Amino acid sequence: MNAKAYYLTTLGDWRRHAARLANSHWLALDGNSDAAALQDSARILVLVEADEGAHLALESDRAFDPLPHPLAQRKISTSAQAALAQLGVASSATTFDVAEAAVRVHPLLRHRVF
Repeated sequence: MNAKAYYLTTLGDWRRHAARLANSHWLALDGNSDAAALQDSARILVLVEADEGAHLALESDRAFDPLPHPLAQRKISTSAQAALAQLGVASSATTFDVAEAAVRVHPLLRHRVF
């Protein structure tokens, strides 16, 4: 069974794991929307759909900063908020708030339960 989760990482680190993921969508956080021009070091917000093994691998990789479950109503970390501030994410934001901010730029990052 696949689950969905949000992470902050770099494009290069996402590429290392991409083959294990059932589905994923990401948004560059440096303001560059041209995916072909992005370097591997570009910071991204990524929504990952994968099995439990893939999520465990991502969570154990220091290059991935997992955000709390979108329905947990837990604030994101200070470092995550700083990385996402350009999207209008406030210091008291939850992952659900992050998804709602990201959807204005990338509609497939919306949190859905089904």
